[in-house]
Amino acid sequence: MVVPNHRDSDGDLSLKTTNSYSSDSSMSNESCNIYSPFSFDLIPTSKSSPENLTLKPHRSSDFTYSAILSANFRRKAGLTFRDFRFLRCIGSGDIGTVYLCHLKNNGDVVDNEDDIDKDNRLCFYAMKVVDKEALAVKKKEHRAEMEKKILKMLDHPFLPTLYAELEASHFSCIVMEYCSGGDLHSLRHKQTHKRFSPGSARFYAAEVLVALEYLHMLGIIYRDLKPENVLVRSDGHIMLSDFDLSLCSDAIPAVESPPCPTDPFSPTSLPDTRPRSRKTFSCLPNRPFRSKKIRTWIPNRVFVAEPIGARSCSFVGTHEYVAPEVASGGSHGNAVDWWALGILIYELIFGRTPFAAASNEQTLRNVVRKPLTFPTHTPSSTMEQHARNLISGLLNKDPSSRLGSKRGSADIKTHPFFKGLNFALIRTLTPPEIPSLRIRRTPSSSCGGKRQSTRFDYF
Repeated sequence: MVVPNHRDSDGDLSLKTTNSYSSDSSMSNESCNIYSPFSFDLIPTSKSSPENLTLKPHRSSDFTYSAILSANFRRKAGLTFRDFRFLRCIGSGDIGTVYLCHLKNNGDVVDNEDDIDKDNRLCFYAMKVVDKEALAVKKKEHRAEMEKKILKMLDHPFLPTLYAELEASHFSCIVMEYCSGGDLHSLRHKQTHKRFSPGSARFYAAEVLVALEYLHMLGIIYRDLKPENVLVRSDGHIMLSDFDLSLCSDAIPAVESPPCPTDPFSPTSLPDTRPRSRKTFSCLPNRPFRSKKIRTWIPNRVFVAEPIGARSCSFVGTHEYVAPEVASGGSHGNAVDWWALGILIYELIFGRTPFAAASNEQTLRNVVRKPLTFPTHTPSSTMEQHARNLISGLLNKDPSSRLGSKRGSADIKTHPFFKGLNFALIRTLTPPEIPSLRIRRTPSSSCGGKRQSTRFDYF
């Protein structure tokens, strides 16, 4: 299945596959079949050693991850390309091509894609293959290394897990989780009027917010948030993808008291439903030696770990999602991710981005100069009204005043749009839409039909 992609140069439409693993959305005009993925048996390979596979607590119940670990240790010397069967191309980009593949398990091989559903024992993966020689010509080796570096750091339910690293001749490969549900861009186009309800948008925005919170805690500024990079797992929950444009910095974790009540989005500006008693619960009886710090409970204290000191002058991003400070050629920091979150929520609810124009240049001018407007003057519901208020705070053109720029997700989570949502238990919620477990087939030409993208990366 193919869906129109609206992030194109000069407003032209192109095609994008449903399973969106664009390893870089700044698409090349070359076919994704530059080389045959089925010819790796003829290439000298290096192996993924067992000690290189780090245990990931969040993947303890992941059958596909367990299968990789098991296969890796069973082969003792580690996995190679010969341990995988390549099925089809599911995405391609400027720095690599992504293939759907599965482990060859005890002789089980899928020769026909129609047989995929007949054997649930097979574990499917997304394998991103990078031609290092081609990357060197483009002088973009640093992007592939940055993505690999970040993937090794991650262990989060809404972020990808690096299952294995493989090398073959001048090809470098990373094996990741396969998301059979496509991405939020393709999913939005399946909705009525090609937009989500405010309730559905709130669910996806909350999961993206939690993922960004984790990245910022690690000092990582994502810099490439858009629906095409928000993949949907088979259980309906999301996974962010593509980290080659990300910026690594430092974040200093801290537990902070509430800000001044004049902040309209601060926790103190909202009703406090917590118990007024300051008595601390303990499994131990009260004893004289108990610390005063333990006996004292300070309400509304929040954990903050935001890379507020990170700065970059790189001109990177996607035109419709880029922040004003980037569009104007200035330096930028953590606030660009919160701007992109505002654009994402706007697009999910209203079916388009607020500053899109007929050309990339006009889009950038709109981002810098055009005031934020909404399709209608009156919101259709209270939740939409809260969404508009949140979007307005996130799309503040002044990055120093933008919601989230100082305390990150700690301030955004308390906004009325997310009222009643337990972020700690968000994984237990039922997603608005649960994709079919069946792996969808896509036309063989879908990978060769390149879309032009407005993603840019001028360093």
